[in-house]
Amino acid sequence: MEQQDTNLSKPVAVAACTGMACVYVAILYAPTLVLRLPPPSSVKEFMIRRFICAALSSIVSLLFCALILPVKGMEASSLVGVYGIRLDHMWQAVAFPLFLTSLMYTGSLVLKALLLVDSLKDHMNHGGNLSLGCIKDALQDLLSWTQATASNILAWRNYVVAPVTEELVFRACMIPLLLCGRFKIYNVIFLCPIFFSLAHLNHWMEIYSHQNYSLLKASMVVGLQLVYTVIFGSYASFLFVRTGHLTAPLIAHIFCNFMGLPELFARRKGIVSLAFVAGMTAFLFLLFPLTRPDLYNDRTNNCRCWNGYCSWT
Repeated sequence: MEQQDTNLSKPVAVAACTGMACVYVAILYAPTLVLRLPPPSSVKEFMIRRFICAALSSIVSLLFCALILPVKGMEASSLVGVYGIRLDHMWQAVAFPLFLTSLMYTGSLVLKALLLVDSLKDHMNHGGNLSLGCIKDALQDLLSWTQATASNILAWRNYVVAPVTEELVFRACMIPLLLCGRFKIYNVIFLCPIFFSLAHLNHWMEIYSHQNYSLLKASMVVGLQLVYTVIFGSYASFLFVRTGHLTAPLIAHIFCNFMGLPELFARRKGIVSLAFVAGMTAFLFLLFPLTRPDLYNDRTNNCRCWNGYCSWT
């Protein structure tokens, strides 16, 4: 894609990003506060309303960015490339970020492996054996878990709707805006998560009012969430900038939502903590090599991402 002249001022870029973050949160409450719909009768109905609102917010943000970004006259295929929506180099955009992100969870994965070994030992100590039937039961349990997860509305929120809509708004839309506003790449990587964290401030009111937490406890819980979202948002922005591929931060987002917070300490805190440190060391060592722009683009000097920013080394 040819690089085009940017003509957005920094205040316009920041105002646009702030507006999209506010709309992303505000629209979640539109059915009750604006449309005056009756309260949802179930958690499923409540979540479906939010899914629709989040999808609408994402579509509006994409259209809004198409209007204010200097992309006039651009073909549709090139326009979606501005947002990092691409089909080329897909396996690289899935495999490398997934492996890189899993390194941060080495402690958690080691802990799960140890618990699995303990379970197998306990099974064998009670007269069981690792027969074909045992393996078949384990596969049946896995299938049952998969089916239960697929029918769980909260799983759809955590692993599909939230990652897709948030990455579209807070990475695909905001990063090109900030770059066109002439922000430096490092500033974009650390500025974008601030808008991302704004979209999670509504959790404070929900925790404070619905879970009867004290003001201090609700603030501490949300404060921890905001720290985590800022850290993850910086990492996701880094992936988007380096690869020019929206799939990269999307896969990382889904995996992090699935794993939760990394395990630092556990019942076997020695080996788990050691695994965590080893994983983080490997993560930092491989962070730049596994996000090299040429892995995700045919030629670094002719990359598909917006403004050629994946040429950053």
